[in-house]
Amino acid sequence: MPMTVTSVVAYLGIVLSGCVVVSIADSFSPPEVASRLKIAGAVAIMTQDVILRGGKTFALFSRVVEANAPMAIVCPGLGDNLQVNLREGDMEYSEFLASGGPLGQFQPYSADGYEATNILFSSGTTGEPKAIPYTHLTPIRCAVDGFAHQDIRHRDVVCWPTNLGWMMGPWLVYAALLNGATIALFEGSPLGREFCQFVSAARVTQLGVVPSIVRAWREGASVKGIDWASIRCFSSTGEASTPEEYHWLMAQAGYKPVIEYCGALVQCLIGPLDFICFVPAVRSELALVPPMLGNSQKLLNRDHFLVYYDGMPMLEGTSMPLRRHGDEVERLPGGYYCAHGRCDDTMNLGGIKVSSIELERAVMANVQQVKEAAAVGVTPSGSGPQKLVLFLVPKAAGHQPGASKFRELCQKAVRTELNPLFKVADVVLCESLPRTASNKIMRRLLRSRYGKGRSRL
Repeated sequence: MPMTVTSVVAYLGIVLSGCVVVSIADSFSPPEVASRLKIAGAVAIMTQDVILRGGKTFALFSRVVEANAPMAIVCPGLGDNLQVNLREGDMEYSEFLASGGPLGQFQPYSADGYEATNILFSSGTTGEPKAIPYTHLTPIRCAVDGFAHQDIRHRDVVCWPTNLGWMMGPWLVYAALLNGATIALFEGSPLGREFCQFVSAARVTQLGVVPSIVRAWREGASVKGIDWASIRCFSSTGEASTPEEYHWLMAQAGYKPVIEYCGALVQCLIGPLDFICFVPAVRSELALVPPMLGNSQKLLNRDHFLVYYDGMPMLEGTSMPLRRHGDEVERLPGGYYCAHGRCDDTMNLGGIKVSSIELERAVMANVQQVKEAAAVGVTPSGSGPQKLVLFLVPKAAGHQPGASKFRELCQKAVRTELNPLFKVADVVLCESLPRTASNKIMRRLLRSRYGKGRSRL
C-alpha cells in the first residue's frame, strides 16, 4: 500500500508486537506480489482498496486478490468507505482495530538484536528476488546514517517520496523518528506542483529525491515561485543522477547540497568516501570493508556468502574478504566520485531495482516472435538514470516485425508482467547473443557495444 500515516503506524505496530513485516511495493504486478508472499511465508496482508494518483483512481485490492494473497486487512483509499467487496475472511481496517478490544498498557516484544523485523526484496541475477531480513539492529544503522549524513536533528522535518516496499521506506521511518524528527507524508504523485507546495508548507528540512522526480520538476516548472528556504539538504538515491539536473535542484533552495545515498537493501554508501576498488583504475566496481553495523547477515533464499563474499579479494593485511557492492563508480580528481549505477546483471529503472532475468523472462513468455532476449541497463553519455535496452534474436521462420514493433510488444509485456512504470528505451535486433564458454549471456559486452554504437553489433 502507499506510504501513508496508516501504513507507517501499521508497520511500527507489527514490529512492536514481535511479528515480521513483509514489504511489497504497491506498483508490483500480481505475479510479483504472489512470489514475494510465497518466499516470505506471509500469513496476512494489509492493503488499500484503491490508489489515487494524479487525480485518477487505480485498483489495488484486485491485484492482491489476483495474487491469491492470504487474509487481507483493507483500508479505504478514498474517504471512509471501501469501494470493493472483500473475500470471505478479509477484514476492513476499522474492524481489525475494533477486534483488539479496549486499549490498555501494551507490553512490547523483547527480542535478540539479530531477530528479523522486516523482509525486503531485491531483484537477484537469478530471477527470483532476494529476500533480505532486516533485524532489530537495522533501525540503529538507519538512525546513524540519517544523523551523520543527512544531518537529521530533533524537530527537523524529513520528506522522501518512497514506499515501505522499498528500503527507503523503513529507512525514513527510523532515520527520522529515532533522531526526533517529523516525517512529512504526501498522498499522491510527487511529480507536480502540488507536492512542491507541500514541501514549502511543511517547512521540510531534508528532502529526498530520485533523478526522475527532479527531471519532472524541471521540465514542468513545478518549483517556480515556491519558497524552499527551509531545506538544509537534498538527498538522492535509486539511480544515477546528472550534474546539470542536480545543479538546477540545488539552485531551488539557495544551492543547498545534494547527498548521494548510494547502495542497496543490504548496504549503503555516502559519497564521497574512500571507496575500495577491485583494481587500481579510474572507473571500476566497488567493494565494501566489513564489518558494518546493521548490514545483512543472511538471505532467506540465497547463500549470503556466495552472493556477497565469494571470490572477493581480501582486505590488505587481513584474512577478511571485502564485500561485493554491485555499483560502478568513477574516481575523479580532487577526491570526488561519480556513481554510474549497477554493473552486475541488475539495473535501476526509475529508482526500482530489477534483474535482467526477470525482464528477459517477461519478454520470452509474452512475445512469441522472440527466440532469445537480453536486457541491459545503459547509462546515457556522461551520467544519468539507466535506460532499459533489449537485445532480441528474432525467430527465423516467417515475416518478423521491425525494431519499433518489437519495442511496442516488449513494452506491453514488461509493464503487464512486472511493473507499469518500466519503460523500454530501445530494442536492438541481432542474429545471436554473445555467450561465455558456460553459455552465460555476456551482458556487459552488450552494454559496452551499445555505448560505442550499434554498428558494432
